[in-house]
Amino acid sequence: MDSLHPLFQLTGQVAIVTGGTGVLGSVMAHGLALAGAKVGILGRRQAEAQAVAAAIEATGGQAIALPGDVLDREQLTRIRSEVLERWGAIDILVNGAGGNLPAATLPPGRSFFALPVEGMEPVIALNLQGALLPSQIFGEAMAAQGKGVIVNISSMAAQRAMTRVLGYGVAKAAVENATRWLAVELARSCGAGLRVNAIAPGFFIGAQNRSLLLNPDDSLTPRGQTIIDQTPAGRFGRPEELVSTLIWLCSSGASFVNGIVVPVDGGFSAFSGV
Repeated sequence: MDSLHPLFQLTGQVAIVTGGTGVLGSVMAHGLALAGAKVGILGRRQAEAQAVAAAIEATGGQAIALPGDVLDREQLTRIRSEVLERWGAIDILVNGAGGNLPAATLPPGRSFFALPVEGMEPVIALNLQGALLPSQIFGEAMAAQGKGVIVNISSMAAQRAMTRVLGYGVAKAAVENATRWLAVELARSCGAGLRVNAIAPGFFIGAQNRSLLLNPDDSLTPRGQTIIDQTPAGRFGRPEELVSTLIWLCSSGASFVNGIVVPVDGGFSAFSGV
């Protein structure tokens, strides 16, 4: 081996990032482009998807906006055809679409016994079906070419019980199980060239959780302080700190890595609190 560099580059590969208009998704899309991939930004917000694609192209990368809903099979099938016609392959899928909704959250002072279970259904659909359906549609193209990488985005809420976020935690735990199941199934049925792994981010500030973790003056809320106290690094993560793990999982440097969940969390998942 003369150089490590080729093991961690994605030159000429085609990536699709669902949820690519969000804080974490957009940074991961930029990272893939920096590693040489052509990147499709898939999200429901067309203007935001176009803005992320334009920002990537402004730095010398190749990107296109792919307006669409991860829960709409017809839209995803159309997008697959569009990407294959334009770039000829789909090599990487990052299932970054996800999130939480108030109806799936137990607010302070409310009993679990009064929480409508049906309120969790949209959150489970967005996070679980929102990863499985794109994996079916875009994974089929990978199977046809005999290679491809799927990276799901999990959460610390999947691994450890967290107060309030019941629906989100249940959904992300299912995503981790689905990651392992797909890793086994696709490798056995389609060949070892298809790999499925996941990243479990620790706590990063995004649009959805900002008000839960930070006050308007950016000081910590009580929940934010609890999280920092449980994070050995003593801070929230920076979105760009996800990029190197993502590139590794997508590259040939991880060609024998399949079915794992990688925490990028400042030590949160390792700490007992004692």
